[in-house]
Amino acid sequence: MEQPSTARVALKWGIIIAVITGIYSVVSYTTGLFKSGFSNAAIYLFLLIGIILAIREFRALNENFINFGESLGVGTLVSAVAGVISSVFTYVYIIFIDTTIMGQMQDLQRENWEAQGLTEEQINQAIEISAPFTTPGFIFLIGLLVYMLIGFVFSLIISAIMKKDKPEMNF
Repeated sequence: MEQPSTARVALKWGIIIAVITGIYSVVSYTTGLFKSGFSNAAIYLFLLIGIILAIREFRALNENFINFGESLGVGTLVSAVAGVISSVFTYVYIIFIDTTIMGQMQDLQRENWEAQGLTEEQINQAIEISAPFTTPGFIFLIGLLVYMLIGFVFSLIISAIMKKDKPEMNF
């Protein structure tokens, strides 16, 4: 019997997650929902559900067995694929589609600092310090790393729960 491919399952579910989060991101950006903390939590929820479904599919293709390593590999690959595609989408969106989104994010950050009671001088200093970290390229890199890190942690937890080793045969 042919061994199912972790890459095929991971690619499929990584693309599905990236499409869903891409659509959600566009809606979030155009409606201003990105200003709430719920926006990021929803994206991580999509990632969590996608990893679970990918691991379940791989286990079903493998006679309902999956060891911890295979499960962790599938989940991490799903996260990597989703992270690359989502980060590319975000980069393209920021550079070509809605060039005002970075300004909106900076305005939101300024409002948060003002609400915390920072002076105008402190706010300007914080903006100057954070400027290199708010470029589209840096956002791409951080987005990719965060997807992979959070996906890896989710995969560790899910793998511990969903693993089902094949019984050993004694002759």
